[in-house]
Amino acid sequence: MKRSLPFILIAAVAIVTVSSGALLYRSKRAHIEAGATANGTQNLKPEHVRGEADAPVTLEEFADFQCPSCAMTTMQSIGPMEKNFGERLRVVFWHFPLPNHKHGREAAIAAEAASRQGKFWEMHDLLFEKQGDWSKAPDIHPVFEEYAQQLKLDVDKFKKDCESPDVAAAVDKQHEQGETRGVKNTPTIFINGRELPPPFNPERIQEAIDAAIAAKNS
Repeated sequence: MKRSLPFILIAAVAIVTVSSGALLYRSKRAHIEAGATANGTQNLKPEHVRGEADAPVTLEEFADFQCPSCAMTTMQSIGPMEKNFGERLRVVFWHFPLPNHKHGREAAIAAEAASRQGKFWEMHDLLFEKQGDWSKAPDIHPVFEEYAQQLKLDVDKFKKDCESPDVAAAVDKQHEQGETRGVKNTPTIFINGRELPPPFNPERIQEAIDAAIAAKNS
């Protein structure tokens, strides 16, 4: 018994060490996962969705309202595809304002403020349609307030929401969501979770959607 005692002690120490290591790993892993959820970038649910939840194809666009390519892609490619594919296409918009666009983040905040009154997509469409006008304005706030009035929003509430830290945080969280998915430029498009390489002309978008529908049906 005395001879075997050292071996028993060594085995016991080894078991405790392995168990402690496993517990430490699990603890660290849980902490990392909790942190990812807490900052809202990994499990962020899309707020701006147009289309049916059970559509076979989901097109996600990360965009900057002051980006000319985003306006062109949205109006000339994505918009027509929504009409062509109807209930088979679901479109998700994510804010990704770029630092080199002077009013890009302010425009995103304006769209978020409009969404607080149920008019996100109306403001989204108006901002892209009028991009050539507001992007050159030295003072952007009166212009966006005019758009809010055109959309029959409560302008006082709109102005307060544009100054709200919560509204700005919603824009920033969506930007972080894009960064976690490798987005660097705008527009960036995902079809059913897979990034679509440019160009984003109508033919390219339609081809990608047709392929995604075919893959679902196979």
